[in-house]
Order: sequence, then structure tokens, then C-alpha cells
Amino acid sequence: MTHESLFIYSDKQLTYRFNESHPFNHQRLQLTYDLLTSVGSLSKEHIIEPRMATEDELKLVHDPAFIDAVRQGGQGTLSNGIASNFGLGTEDTPLFPNMHEAASLLVGGTLTAVDAVMSGQCKHALHLGGGLHHGFKGRASGFCIYNDSSIAIEYMKQKYGAKVLYIDTDAHHGDGVQWAFYDDPDVCTLSIHETGRYLFPGTGSVGEKGSGKGYGYSINLPVDAFTEDDSFIELYETAFREVIEFFKPDVILTQNGVDAHHYDPLTHLCSSMRTYEFIPKLAHELAHEYCDGKWIAVGGGGYDMWRVVPRAWSLIWLEMTNQRDILDKPIPQEWLEKWQPKAENQLPSTWNDHPSIIPTIPRKSEINEKNLKTLEKALFHIRNEMKAKARKG
Repeated sequence: MTHESLFIYSDKQLTYRFNESHPFNHQRLQLTYDLLTSVGSLSKEHIIEPRMATEDELKLVHDPAFIDAVRQGGQGTLSNGIASNFGLGTEDTPLFPNMHEAASLLVGGTLTAVDAVMSGQCKHALHLGGGLHHGFKGRASGFCIYNDSSIAIEYMKQKYGAKVLYIDTDAHHGDGVQWAFYDDPDVCTLSIHETGRYLFPGTGSVGEKGSGKGYGYSINLPVDAFTEDDSFIELYETAFREVIEFFKPDVILTQNGVDAHHYDPLTHLCSSMRTYEFIPKLAHELAHEYCDGKWIAVGGGGYDMWRVVPRAWSLIWLEMTNQRDILDKPIPQEWLEKWQPKAENQLPSTWNDHPSIIPTIPRKSEINEKNLKTLEKALFHIRNEMKAKARKG
């Protein structure tokens, strides 16, 4: 049986958990899954369990020595000195039992989504357990051990011969994915993120455009702190439309971190649910226009896991499956009653945010103008290339 969209999920993915107080808490997956089932938008026939990535698949991107270190770290046999060489055992990426298996399952989930889409089993696939975009070839970083998106892109290139457009809307720059394909003309990365002036990882400037044959295929839009919906959406839509027309990919992979929301405790942006309704809407539209619908979506950051992540991530599935009418209804009372006793904040009862949650930004016009100048710089090369093609043809 084929479906337009499939959802990759298993409770086993909750084992990717550093410690009780760590901000990266994959209970977010359970909250989102439960919200979608509560509204009746997700049934068992749409769900595929993730598989474990093989070591050969991990090696598509990661060094064998790093994989061995992760395995030893999860077994409690890795020394502190060696761990630090691989970015493990840090405050951001602490060691935890069976971390190799937990991280491999997240990678396998993204590969499950890839195979479902690329084999024609479905047009779209959503794997919210993925999106760990800070992992490097030989080093863990920023809550990320194995970089599932990088592995998935290399996997699609080798197994399916695909040109891949990677879109990253996490507030943190998708550094691990960018550097993995910085000189590769068959992979185009577009990241819209908060400027690295005040936020980890500090990369993602407009000047990072790729190198060698990959020059021009790395596009960065570092937006100013306090950027709100109108500016974020304008930059995202303009860049996405121009980049996809320029690159003409076979498939779109979107990383859907939701930490640009005003409530997020780790970032300084001011988006609301309006942004998170629009992000998948445009991806869905352009996937059908350019890629015969081939769209794989993964999760990412998002550290207000009660008020923001379940709603924002649910919006991706509701868009994928054309169930946007659900947004006119309130959040199910059964979901609110189940999770409110455990929540740190009052849970919202509506899908959309009330405009009052966004503070007045005194520098709004200045920020918008600065972001537009960033957009011009980021797309300068692409626009010149498109003009040159138009003159020739």
C-alpha cells in the first residue's frame, strides 16, 4: 500500500537522552506524536518504525575512530581525555549509556524516510527524531552525535544518484551539514538562522558560499536578533524560491528546528506559529513543483518542548497530509489534561499564537532593512548566474 505521506516514529527514539536536566529532550517526539493522534490526524497505517543505521552507513560521513569512541562512551569504557578529542563528555554532549545505539536509531529513522520517498513508497516522509545538524566527521557537537542529515544526503547521492537541496530553518546554523558538502556541486545547502554573533555555533556568515566546484551552492542567511515573522518569512520564501529555481534538485530535505520561536530559551528570535505554519507550506508547494513531490522532513532544535515544539512539529504533518482544517479547531482537551500536570508552563489551547506573545520590537524596521541587505548579499551570486543563463538562452 502506498501513501502520500509517512511518519517515522518509535518510542525507542526516546533513549537519545543525555540526562534529566539537558535541554535536548526527545520527549518532544512523544508529545508531538500524542498531539497528532489526539486530533485524529495520524493513524497506524501512516507510521513506519525506524531501523538502526549500519556501521557502513555511519561511515558514509563519520570516521571509524569516532564511531568506535561513541560506542565505547556508551559502554562506559572511554577515557575523559579521548572523549574530549571527539567532542564527547562535554556539557553540550555528555556521555550516556548505549549512546551509539540511540544515535544510530535516529540516523536509521532518517534513512527509513529517505528510502520510503526515493523508492516511491510515498511522496513525503517526516522523521522528527532526526535533524542533528551539528555533528561532524570526527566530532560530536551541539547536542548532536551522528549527523543524520549529512548521512542521508550522501546516501541519496550514492544509492539514488540524487541532487539534494537541503533547507535548514533552525535558529542555529546547520554547520555540520554545510561543511560536509562545502565543495560538492550536487548538494545545495540553504540555512536561515540567527547571526552567530551571539549564538552557537558562530558560523553561517553570508561569505560562506562553498569552495571549488561547490562554490555558490552554500547559501547562508544570518538574520539579526529579534527578527520576527514578517522578516523571517520574507527571507525564507524569497531565498527558497530563487535557490530551487537555480539548483533544480531531485529531492528536498528540510531540517525543521523550531527554536526561532519567541518562547525558546536558547535563542533571540521572535517568530510565532505563523512562521511554523508557512515553512512546511512552501516546502510542500515547491516539492511538487520541482521534485515530483519528493520531500523528506526531519526535526532539529526546539527547547520550549511544551508550548512550542508539539504544535510547530505537528504543523509539518498537517501540511504534508493536507489536514490544515484541523488548525481551526482547539487543541484537544484530552491532550491538555494529560500533559499539563507535567508541563513547566501553561499549555496553549489554540494552534496559533495570540499576537500579544510577541513583544514590541523598537528596532523592527532597522532589523528588517538589515535582513534584506543580508538577503541581497546571499543571493548575489545566484542572481548573476540566472541573469547570465537568461541572456544565453
